[in-house]
Order: sequence, then C-alpha cells, then structure tokens
Amino acid sequence: MLAEKIYYGEVESKNLYFYIGVTDKGLCFVSSKRNGKSDVKKWIEKQFSDVILEENDSRIQPYKKQLIEYADGNRETFQLPLDLRGTPFQESVWQKLKEIPYGETRTYSEVAKEIGKPNAVRAVASAIGKNPVLIVIPCHRVIGKNGNLSGFREGISMKKKLLQLENTI
Repeated sequence: MLAEKIYYGEVESKNLYFYIGVTDKGLCFVSSKRNGKSDVKKWIEKQFSDVILEENDSRIQPYKKQLIEYADGNRETFQLPLDLRGTPFQESVWQKLKEIPYGETRTYSEVAKEIGKPNAVRAVASAIGKNPVLIVIPCHRVIGKNGNLSGFREGISMKKKLLQLENTI
C-alpha cells in the first residue's frame, strides 16, 4: 500500500496565523502559530500510520484562501472538503459543532443534549478537544455553562480572539 501524502503550510492574515494539513480528500488539520509546525507533524504522525509530509503552498491554496477570508472578517461559513479521522462519537460531535452559526455559542451541555446524549458532557468536551480542524469546525463557539471561556486546544486567548472576531463577546 502506498503512503498517504499530506500537504501542509502556513496561513497568515492580518489577524491570525495557522498551520494546516490537507490530504487528497480534504482539510485534515488546523492549528495556530502557538504550537508551530511541530504540532502539525505530531498530530499527523499520531493519526496516520504511513504518511509522507510535503510542504506545498499550491495544494493548500483553496483552504488557505477561505481561512484568510474568515480571519479578515469576510467569511462566515466554509465550503471545504474535510478528511476527518475520529471515532463515530467524535464525528457526531464535530458534525453538531458545524451547525453552530457564526456569531453564536453553545454550552457543552447543550451540545450533549443536541446529539441525544445529555449525560455525556465530559465525553462531548473530550471530543471537542480532539477536533482536528479548528475554526472550520467551530469548537471555539462552545463555552462553559456559566458563560466562561474554557477548554480550547490553542489557548483561551485564541478562543477569545475568535469569538471577538465573530462579535460573539
């Protein structure tokens, strides 16, 4: 079997800076500058058993364009193919997150209820924390029951920045 190729690169706008990974099927990873290229490589090595990493700006260009439009306040939704690797439960949570409209938030409890598992708040929080494609699957739109910002892989300051960009807080 041939090794799968993942193309990666940097996305920079006036407001935000990311690293992304893309397969032939779609976007598979988004992380902030905070953790750098090593975060992309660590995540990819954990998720894919046989992979070739290639820095390739032209292959990531369509993804880059939409992320820059979002970061610059000119895009509210994404039309990008995704290549998600998760458990069926994680994927059900991620699908529910995609339904949270731009400029709105949900609590972890609300997400658990919406997927039909009202007692699985911790499992939902864990699945949200494993979301590989930040922003495109808007895990930043999930907040604590008391309104506090909590639990974001890229840090609370980045979560706050994204919610401010969407005029949510």
